Amino acid sequence: MNIGRRIHLLALCIFIIAIQLLAEMSGSRYILTQLTMTGYYTLVVLGLCLLMGYAGQVSLGHAAFFALGGYLTALFSSSHLDQLFTHENISILRKAGIITHHPEINNALCLAPIVSLGIVLFFTLILALIIGIPLLRLKGHYLSMATLGFGIIVHRIFLGTKIFGEADGIANVAPFRIFGFFAVGGDASHRIANFYFAWFLVLCAIIILRNIINSRVGRALRAIHDSEEAASAMGVDVGKYKLIVFAISALFAAIGGFFMTHYNTGIGPSEAGIMKSVRYVAIVAVGGMANLWGCLIMGTVLNFFSLRGFFGSYDDAVFGALLIGIMIWAPDGLFTKEFSHKFRHFVEKIRCQFSK
Repeated sequence: MNIGRRIHLLALCIFIIAIQLLAEMSGSRYILTQLTMTGYYTLVVLGLCLLMGYAGQVSLGHAAFFALGGYLTALFSSSHLDQLFTHENISILRKAGIITHHPEINNALCLAPIVSLGIVLFFTLILALIIGIPLLRLKGHYLSMATLGFGIIVHRIFLGTKIFGEADGIANVAPFRIFGFFAVGGDASHRIANFYFAWFLVLCAIIILRNIINSRVGRALRAIHDSEEAASAMGVDVGKYKLIVFAISALFAAIGGFFMTHYNTGIGPSEAGIMKSVRYVAIVAVGGMANLWGCLIMGTVLNFFSLRGFFGSYDDAVFGALLIGIMIWAPDGLFTKEFSHKFRHFVEKIRCQFSK
């Protein structure tokens, strides 16, 4: 890792610590709640940045993977577990330590959190591969429409299935205990620890994605993004790399949904809604599809404003308008020299108009 990348990571660490200290000193510790949730949403944005910016694949179904991670762990970590197994199987699993009691939800039987995480990641990976193999044969707007259809199917399944709580979703999800030190959950006494844990995951995601981008895989992805035909002619296995990136981005989304559900102690079908997917795509477009740090910045700012209710009832409209505006005036995102030049030219033009 070169010095420039180390400086960026160090700056991110300093920013995370500074935000927590400022919230503490100003008596606004409650802001850490929205910032923690922002961290989990940002995981989806970062994974989608890799898929869109480097593999050139637009997905309108990543909210489905986020919700999938959340709903599966909610199913395994709440009182709904008795609907999945017989009493005989529960007895065997409890003896094996796979199922535990959680006093936080009336001593209900729940899957051990680490086992739940393993199952969520495995199931997400399998589903991403099953979906990705046929879908990634498509290109352009055909791929976008296909992923949109996948997102609609998942949303309707969560909304209309009794075991997933239908329109009410699943509540009373047990906290996810981290090595016995603290719990990812709604306990206000663990608010600071939860904040640092969420952004530790974001930091890990940045490191992993930077390593991928600057590796042989990253070079192959850039070649695919520029021209699939040329990359294939150079010996790049286009289908394999596109499928790998699709699976990686799906796993990032599922991890975000997994921990968000434990943090909120529940999840509802709105997390799988189409507008959630549009929101993630809009954030990646604003930050720059091939700009990991730009996506991180805009993911943090826009998600935080949204969670704070800054946009009010026009929340979805704002993200839709952002997507339209970016596609018209800055298709490469805000963090580019070209946009900076255009913006300065626009400001100078306005200044000249008023100075007359």
